[in-house]
Amino acid sequence: MTLHAFLEHLSFAAVLALVSALLVRLMIAFPILDHPDHRKAHTRPTPKGGGVGIVCAFILGMLVLYQVAEFARMADRRFIGVILAAVAIGVVALLDDMRDFRFVVKLAAQGLAALVALGSGLVVDRLAIPWIGTIELGLLGALGTLFWIVACTNAVNFMDGLDGLVGGTLLIVCAGLAWIGLQQGAWFIYAACLILGAGIAGFLPFNLPPARIFMGDVGSQFLGFMLAVLGVAAARFDAAQVSFLLVPLLLFALLFDTGFTLLRRAWMGERVSAPHRTHLYQMAQRSGLPVRAVAAVHWGFALFHLALAQIFLRLPADEKPLIILPPLLAQLLWLAYVARRVRRAGLSWKAA
Repeated sequence: MTLHAFLEHLSFAAVLALVSALLVRLMIAFPILDHPDHRKAHTRPTPKGGGVGIVCAFILGMLVLYQVAEFARMADRRFIGVILAAVAIGVVALLDDMRDFRFVVKLAAQGLAALVALGSGLVVDRLAIPWIGTIELGLLGALGTLFWIVACTNAVNFMDGLDGLVGGTLLIVCAGLAWIGLQQGAWFIYAACLILGAGIAGFLPFNLPPARIFMGDVGSQFLGFMLAVLGVAAARFDAAQVSFLLVPLLLFALLFDTGFTLLRRAWMGERVSAPHRTHLYQMAQRSGLPVRAVAAVHWGFALFHLALAQIFLRLPADEKPLIILPPLLAQLLWLAYVARRVRRAGLSWKAA
């Protein structure tokens, strides 16, 4: 790619960021208010739904990409599937912000949106297992892809509870994945992540502590869903589809916190779908760490994972899954640090 073309792409991304920012401003002027309660970190009613800017900027960018960007095309069926899936999850999540659906309703709606992506052919159907080789997944591939999309959607949604944490983390993830797509000649991934990152860049200044607006479910569910779908598309980086692990690697801190919290709450006999404030990041903030510090720690995790992703791309296929070990160690150290602070502060891990 020439420097001139790259600068044109950045200019287009800047326009989309401006579109996103203008829509976020509109959501502040005509707000859907998020009222504080015992499980939320904010103390005064704050607008939510800022993710509308991210969603609209992404869909607009993808429509332009589909019409004019021959360099970034993939099969029409998959391309249209990504756009339709984006519209589906965006509408569902916005309605959730407005009406606060029950968790089972959210889950069903997310599953239907995921089926749109699967129906377009976005499925991980083979994986390389260390010391075993590449295996064909068959029906398990479709079921596993469905589980991954829904799980990632909810993981990002659950982690969106502190100003700037998810927005800043995912801006780094999108920039990193766009750079990897550029390196690998995966032009659709490059363009889609550039567009998604532009939407986040337009929103993030309004969400930095103290936030003027939250992204809401329309932002967090949408971002989790789209990154999950792009993770499936990234599997095409190699024949064995090991590169499916790229997005889980980049999102590892968010996925670990969610997975650990769900398992811990189930172990303690709590209803895992019930609202609470006992995620690791929430306990860190409740123990006295400033919101900015907790957000910055997660941005640091994202940068660390991005550096590991560069190593991941150069490893032999049967060694690539082992790249998960360094971020796992980092998260265990973070868990130990937070647990120590929680103990010293006399906090309970049980939901209030």
